[in-house]
Amino acid sequence: MEKGNSDDSEIRPVSSPPPVDRFGFLKNQQNGAPQVSSQSSIPREKERIKKWRKMIGVGGIDWKHYVKRKPHVVKRRIRKGIPDCLRGLVWQFISGSRDLLLMNPGVYEQLVIYESSASEMDIIRDISRTFPSHVFFQLRHGPGQRSLYNVLKAYSVYDREVGYVQGMGFLAGLLLLYMSEEDAFWLLVALLKGAVHAPMEGLYQVGLPLVQQYLFQFESLVKEYMPKLGEHFAQEMINPTMYCSQWFITVFSYSFPFHLTLRIWDVFLHEGVKIVFKVGLALLKSRQDELVQYPFEKLLHALRNFPEDAMNPDTLLPLAYSFKVLIFFSPT
Repeated sequence: MEKGNSDDSEIRPVSSPPPVDRFGFLKNQQNGAPQVSSQSSIPREKERIKKWRKMIGVGGIDWKHYVKRKPHVVKRRIRKGIPDCLRGLVWQFISGSRDLLLMNPGVYEQLVIYESSASEMDIIRDISRTFPSHVFFQLRHGPGQRSLYNVLKAYSVYDREVGYVQGMGFLAGLLLLYMSEEDAFWLLVALLKGAVHAPMEGLYQVGLPLVQQYLFQFESLVKEYMPKLGEHFAQEMINPTMYCSQWFITVFSYSFPFHLTLRIWDVFLHEGVKIVFKVGLALLKSRQDELVQYPFEKLLHALRNFPEDAMNPDTLLPLAYSFKVLIFFSPT
């Protein structure tokens, strides 16, 4: 019998997919999550999910009634973290996006399929920069990148004045990990147009007027709560533009641990932008003793690279809640 071609008969090992964490990020990447809790915490988590399901009701039928009846309970539970399996649904409720979706049937499809955008090439250029270590967005022209393109393109048509700005990709990308394209689009609309809280569109308009306003207010808060650190920043000529613009533009979804980002977003969608200020203050407060000793270069590096132990949501967020923040919104 003739010997077969060695190339054809060779058995090649099937490469195993790269290991990912519980959120879908490649392990050992910047956005990675800590290991899942021990087996002993599973019954507690199941009980927590049961409470949330009761609060929501079938298809969300009980949500508004429960919020009106027990707002303090809702606030406390959201601050503890929304169960991941219910996060996408609850986000739509607390942001007001579910109502927008129901009031605008067919609009998203119209924007995606039948309209053109002047920002299309910019969106295509930036797609691969959004959560590049997440399996959903890694494949070039794959389902994740296509969905992200559709949502961003649709918004750039929906609001041609704002169009598309790079930081918006992280907002849309985060939402797409928890809901459909259409749901993500309407939540983006709810945020930028202010369905529940102050509109965010000023973060992305020409000149970034809301970014400038927030940074000015944040600098004032640092001086109020941490005068020694504020004075040190002034001496070293450090201003918020150098280290925290992205905190506001992406709501901590860029370069922060994903498990922390999610906990911040739970509160952000329910309570508004104040949580961004509070978390920023908490980060500085937690490292204040070290920061006041650093010269310019070391200080700037530290402000852009907080250590892992400073970003534990179970310690950082309670510290953040201790700050009282009053935000003044000026017309744009």
